[in-house]
Amino acid sequence: MIRKILLDPGHGKETPGKRSPKWEDGSQLLEWSYNREISKRVLRDLKKHGVHAEEIVTEDTDITLTERCRRANEIAKKFGVSSTLLVSIHCNAAENVSASGWEIHTAPAVTKSDEYAEVFWLEAQATLPKGTRMRGNLNHKFKTWKSNFTMLTRTNCPAVLTENLFMTNRGDCKYLLSEEGKKAIVKLHVNAILKILKN
Repeated sequence: MIRKILLDPGHGKETPGKRSPKWEDGSQLLEWSYNREISKRVLRDLKKHGVHAEEIVTEDTDITLTERCRRANEIAKKFGVSSTLLVSIHCNAAENVSASGWEIHTAPAVTKSDEYAEVFWLEAQATLPKGTRMRGNLNHKFKTWKSNFTMLTRTNCPAVLTENLFMTNRGDCKYLLSEEGKKAIVKLHVNAILKILKN
C-alpha cells in the first residue's frame, strides 16, 4: 500500500531547449518553470487531503538525474520502497509540430508501476478535453509506454513519468498555459494519486 508520494518536477532552468516556441502573442512555456508550478499545486492539493507528499526537487536549478534518484531512494528507504510512489512531471515536445496528446511512461519490466500508471491514464482520459489524443500502447492491458528514463529505472520505488501534452504544439501549449489547462493537469494527477492511495 502506498503511504508516501514523491513529486519530481522535471528539468531545471539551465536545461537546453525544453521550452515552447514563442507564440504570436508573446507567450512561451518554459518547461522547468511550468513543471514546478504544477508540482507545487499538486502538492498543495494532496496536503489538503492529508496525503504524505513532498517534492524531491525544490530548487530552480537543474538537479542531476543521479541526485534526483538518490533523493527519491533515500526517502523511499525510510517509508518502505513498496509504500512509496514517485511521480515525475513533464511536458512533451517534438520536431513535428502537429504531434499532440497525453502519455505516461514506466520502466521496461512489468511492475506495480504499470497498475498505478493505468489509474493515471484513466484519470487523464476523464479529465482532459474531449478529443485529446491519448498516446500509449493501446493494444496492451496497460497503456503505458515502456521507457528507459533514468527516473524510472534507477529509482527503487514504483515510479511513473507523465508527459502532459506537447509544448511544441500550438493548441496543446495554449491549453497548458491557460488556467483551465493548469487546473486540469493538476486535477488528473491529484485524483489519480488519491485513487491509488484509496485502493
